[in-house]
Amino acid sequence: MKLLRHLSVSIALLLTAGSAVGQAQDGDWVSYRDAYRAMVVFEKYGKPKNFLQSHLQVQGRDKGIPTEGLQLSVVGKTTRLNLPLDAAGRAVFPFNTVAYNENAVLVLNRKVNQYRFRPRVSIVVRPDGVYEAADLRSACEQMLAYERYLSAAPHAKKCVGVRFAFARGEDDPGVRLRKGDVAALPPSDGAAFADDLNDGFRVVNYRFGDSAAKGQVVTENAPLAISAIYE
Repeated sequence: MKLLRHLSVSIALLLTAGSAVGQAQDGDWVSYRDAYRAMVVFEKYGKPKNFLQSHLQVQGRDKGIPTEGLQLSVVGKTTRLNLPLDAAGRAVFPFNTVAYNENAVLVLNRKVNQYRFRPRVSIVVRPDGVYEAADLRSACEQMLAYERYLSAAPHAKKCVGVRFAFARGEDDPGVRLRKGDVAALPPSDGAAFADDLNDGFRVVNYRFGDSAAKGQVVTENAPLAISAIYE
């Protein structure tokens, strides 16, 4: 089990760093098999993850590299799949046996060596926009447990809240704390995820404090992503 875990972590870190393993010399593609092996770790993870979801994320390797208009595809001998990217650069990864057997590649419409690929786990967005405070704490704890499983989060870290990320143009994303009364949570500019170089989002941090066990957080607009806050 430890060997499998270390292998999975190594693959994920290679993808995160934009490793040349499985990558063409001209920087035009990345191995689908490498991405598959990194992404399947979350699928096989056996501990609670009902509040979590996993995507393949494409990020600029340096701040300021544009992601607008970025297109991602899986291309094999008989395979052609277009993978739509959301505003945070994430795509639903297809676990496709044919693409795996064909040793397909992940292709961008720009030079791959300007970007990095990584698994990105986030908290599931609720369609009704209503989040129980206790559920958000559980989601944060599930996220922290998973990152510790990957040896990516020190055990000294603790869950202190969650971050809702919205498009930059939303001056007031409409995130409210409902606990007897309704209080607005202040927005600011920042990154959707703590380790993301793209800080072009409008974000609202909800810190647990004394309200973690009761109350609700209500969003008027659907967030692009929800991430965990550790300290």
